Amino acid sequence: MKYYKLFFCFILLITTANSSKGWGFWGHKKINHMACFTLPPEMIGFYKSHIDFITEHAVDPDNRRYSSKAEPPRHYLDADHYGEHPFDSLPKYWKDAVAKYTEDTLNAYGIVPWYITKMMFSLTEAFKARDVDKILYYSANIGHYIADSHVPLHATENYNGQKTNQVGIHAFWESRIPELYGDDYDFIVGRAQFISNVQMHAWSIIEESASEVDSVLSFEKKLGKTFPSDKKFSFEQVGNKTDKVYSEEYSKAYSDMLDGMVERKVRAAIFNVGSFWYTAWVNAGSPDLDSIGKKEVTEEMKKSLEEEQKQSKILKSREDEGKGEGQK
Repeated sequence: MKYYKLFFCFILLITTANSSKGWGFWGHKKINHMACFTLPPEMIGFYKSHIDFITEHAVDPDNRRYSSKAEPPRHYLDADHYGEHPFDSLPKYWKDAVAKYTEDTLNAYGIVPWYITKMMFSLTEAFKARDVDKILYYSANIGHYIADSHVPLHATENYNGQKTNQVGIHAFWESRIPELYGDDYDFIVGRAQFISNVQMHAWSIIEESASEVDSVLSFEKKLGKTFPSDKKFSFEQVGNKTDKVYSEEYSKAYSDMLDGMVERKVRAAIFNVGSFWYTAWVNAGSPDLDSIGKKEVTEEMKKSLEEEQKQSKILKSREDEGKGEGQK
């Protein structure tokens, strides 16, 4: 996603200003996993049969950003770059947007709502072909981008608080808090619904996230001014490293100020991921999935994904050795 986070205790590395990845590995896997249970009887058997793939590969787009320069912009939209009322002026269709701003400009400031629409076309075509590899691949991947769109800090140029002296807030909001308190979230969100206009719905998600940016930043800024400075951070052992992180006390205070925002966004992401999957299936003519539900991912797909992961790990290691600051 736009900003790259990590698994389980993937916590904010305050010491390195690492800007992070949407929802962290824990969040993305949980969202894709729970979205499977929003599906109707005609779909749920297929998705449950492949739930491990859908869950584990929810984080592939984050890993891919190390091996593909085209990947990072797919996770975000810096809406505020386009003025005070960006959603009134941004063309909702890709060709119109390119004609107005150029493709280079769009990629520089994020393309997530346009890319979700592109992925929906691919997923719909995969359903039409009843191609197990492609259905699973595009389901896992589009789930990631939809989830990223629900993160307010994926909708602003000030994505990591770097413009307001709040560096580290990205991972704080979307990784530290849900990983501390996510076990108490209610992940049951009801049945997925058909989306009549995919394009506009993708835009409505990122627009809502953009409207929440001010609260995410201002609440933490206010808390930081009143909370005892010697209790704001703590140190935690992660593997063989000791990391400076936001303390549980400070995290709890910020979570309380947000009044359930993070949980609401996780729930909305689960519901919308399931609804996009369901809509693609309906638009493909509601093909019978039971007859292909037991088919395994092909060896060719497995090898392709393994090679992608291998290359991403190599390039990530080189990047980590070469610089101390994170990037989009």
